[in-house]
Amino acid sequence: MDYTVIIDNLPLYLSGLWVTIQLVVLALVTGFGLAVPLALLAVSKNSLLRYPAKAYIYFFRGTPLLVQMFMIYHGMAQFEAVRESVLWIVFKEAYWCAITAFALNTAAYTAEILRGAIEQTPFGEIEAANASGMSKFTLYRRIILPGSFRRALPAYGNEVIFMLHGSALAGVITIVDLFGAAKIVNSRYFVPFESFITAGFFYLCCTFIFIWFFKWVEKHWYVHLRPRIS
Repeated sequence: MDYTVIIDNLPLYLSGLWVTIQLVVLALVTGFGLAVPLALLAVSKNSLLRYPAKAYIYFFRGTPLLVQMFMIYHGMAQFEAVRESVLWIVFKEAYWCAITAFALNTAAYTAEILRGAIEQTPFGEIEAANASGMSKFTLYRRIILPGSFRRALPAYGNEVIFMLHGSALAGVITIVDLFGAAKIVNSRYFVPFESFITAGFFYLCCTFIFIWFFKWVEKHWYVHLRPRIS
């Protein structure tokens, strides 16, 4: 194993790691912002609101992320209306196309996680809130959504890790992220093992950081469930 290749190209890997972190964080923040209203629409009793939300969720969960990225990166450019609109500022850049694809994809998975968590809200809590005279908005703000976020946390932690691993697809559309950096090193030195195992090491470190963070959040959110020592 040639360690000099790894050491000499550490700046490239660190630069790619920074791009990966940007892609993942921006996609997760945007995706979560989309997922909350999508989940609320998906549990709505109004079929005109529920079915479009579920169709969105099924589409993005039912098609590969790579296909979605190619549809956005390569497909949108074929429409003249898009090229002549303000949206072209986004779709002409591979970086923003990747963030768009990641955000739309993770929004669907997160919305489905939240939908299930909302539907698992104990009926007794809702009944007590209604008995106390809470409005529907207050019910969701103070009872349903906080409890749903706690129940959804373990599953959402897995989705964050999947998004981190899925972000490697950004390297396919010319973005020099962590995977893209490994491709460049391999093309320069023809050392696939050293190139990709280094990228894998950085992905592994990021995964451990995310796992630690969500364990820390779970510890604080579930403190009221821990047995008390008398």
